[in-house]
Amino acid sequence: MLETLKKRRAIRQFETREVEREKIETLLEAATYAPNDRMREPWHFYILQGDSLKQYEQVALGYLQKRFPTKPHLVEGSMEAIRQTPLIIVVTSAIVDGDEGATKDNTFAVSGAIMSMWLMAEQLGLGMVWRTRGVGLVHETALHSFIGASDQEQLIGTLCIGYPAEEITSVKKRTSYTEKTTWL
Repeated sequence: MLETLKKRRAIRQFETREVEREKIETLLEAATYAPNDRMREPWHFYILQGDSLKQYEQVALGYLQKRFPTKPHLVEGSMEAIRQTPLIIVVTSAIVDGDEGATKDNTFAVSGAIMSMWLMAEQLGLGMVWRTRGVGLVHETALHSFIGASDQEQLIGTLCIGYPAEEITSVKKRTSYTEKTTWL
């Protein structure tokens, strides 16, 4: 498991082939086994492929052009990343009215669910990147509206998934846990 964690990478370049439904369902099932407070199972998944993915491209393009009107190269580079992605899963977390602590716990649980999906993707031969800012649109109402999420849902991640266009073999250097640990 440690070796799998060390090899895990954010994959942004994908082959053009579609991700099989069976593999998508395996990713979703893996997510549902994440720990979650009081078994609230606060996640919801929105699958974007085919036509819905093309519609998402238009939503992202409109957002990026509005946000960066003087940076067409930035807009085009971001859009190219989306156009090369065969599968996007938008993940939301339930908001608990009047209970900020429970809402935060739900966010933590959904983050764990996303990590479970990431590790499962690795085992299935898939690559993934968890986007929030920019084309991830997590902090924007445009994506929330586009997917039809309720007011009781907050966006946590836009997961771009596909077959990696290139093999990742190196292990990225990380700061040792010894520099970030205090033994009490």
